[in-house]
Amino acid sequence: MHVHILGICGTFMGGIAAIAKAAGHRVTGSDRNVYPPMSTQLAALGIDVVEGFDAAQLEPAPDVVVVGNVMTRGAPAIEALLERQIPFESGPEWLAREVLRDRWVLAVAGTHGKTSTTSMLAWILEFAGLSPGFLIGGVPHDFGISARLGERPFFVIEADEYDTAFFDKRAKFVHYRPRTVILNNLEFDHADIYADVAAIEKQFHHLVRTVPASGLIVHHATDPHLATALQMGCWTPREAFGRDGAPQARWSARLATPVDGSQFEVLFADAVVASVRWTQIGGHNVDNALAAIAAARHAGVPPEVACAALSEFRGIKRRMELRGHAAGVRVYDDFAHHPTAVATTLEGLRRRVGGERIVAVLEPRSATMKRGVHKYTLAGSLALADEVWFYVPPDLGWDAGAVVRSLGSRGHLASDVDALAHELAQRLRPGDHALIMSNGGFGGLHGKLLAALEARAVNPLC
Repeated sequence: MHVHILGICGTFMGGIAAIAKAAGHRVTGSDRNVYPPMSTQLAALGIDVVEGFDAAQLEPAPDVVVVGNVMTRGAPAIEALLERQIPFESGPEWLAREVLRDRWVLAVAGTHGKTSTTSMLAWILEFAGLSPGFLIGGVPHDFGISARLGERPFFVIEADEYDTAFFDKRAKFVHYRPRTVILNNLEFDHADIYADVAAIEKQFHHLVRTVPASGLIVHHATDPHLATALQMGCWTPREAFGRDGAPQARWSARLATPVDGSQFEVLFADAVVASVRWTQIGGHNVDNALAAIAAARHAGVPPEVACAALSEFRGIKRRMELRGHAAGVRVYDDFAHHPTAVATTLEGLRRRVGGERIVAVLEPRSATMKRGVHKYTLAGSLALADEVWFYVPPDLGWDAGAVVRSLGSRGHLASDVDALAHELAQRLRPGDHALIMSNGGFGGLHGKLLAALEARAVNPLC
């Protein structure tokens, strides 16, 4: 079968392409921005990719066109697709029909931590010898890829609440029909498609309605919005998790010293079952680990095996990833783009580095951030940073000056990435930690900053 993918260079659709290729299909695709690393990954798989969305790419007609949610009416390929009645479906639809229908699906949902928890869960099953399939919105270092077909029965998937396609405005995750589901947390996000948090709660409830009575829902014990979604109706056994003896948490953790999340005991029904000592930091990652351990147990992996796996877990690219160090400065890359994620990332780093200086650099790139939804909570989320640089892109829909002014002498504005890299290189000191946070490429700031720091180390007058 010839499968053509519109919007192939996103992480999710690129994963669909890799899985379709592994399943034996002929795969082609197109996208507006075709560049590494996704373009090189697809080329290595033998997948032909063209630039743009012209109608000519549908000649001759593929057997099916998989439509990414980047596509809109008016694009020539979409108009030709509809006029010629070529079979089409969304990525989640295709995946559900071609791959997931005969699998034990373990889905990970939540506003924060989906990629990390999905990676942990896939690695636990891999460590246990189960060779799961997976589709993850990032690249775990333990696999080096974001998706694979894997072996039956298990398939682990990052279950996104974003809408499915221009013709299907339901959340992606309602297509997956999981037997095991993790609900990490729930906050307001995606202001471009959801009016308020109640609308997202309803989507999570729709996911809950698809889990069979023989399945399992693993959920955070104290999240009020998850509680609301579950109170709308639940027909599946549940196991709650939470740190520090959270009420009604069947799974909990006891942090060891230092309390940066790098070492902890895992408790099930108030009894210690195993312990983890790993390279990850932050209480949020302890929560993610508890959820993954609980879900893996439902799939038959004992907690002690899951904890042994996590002790070897090497993390995910762009999740507190150390990109390099120069002139005595460590430069990190993190995907945080929501005040809660910013705060938890900073908390984990602060617990690790103690009183050493943290310089936070933030790009407000998400649709929600650009709309100013979080402008009143953003300054508070940056409280643990010693210095904050706020990049102002040309299309920011609100005045960031008020946020920066509220930070006092700690706050700085920047409107040019090259100038920002130069200024940071001049101001950073040996022993500093530069934490760069964005859900995009940030104009290559990480590499530019490291290069500027190296140049300064060679010639202090640069």
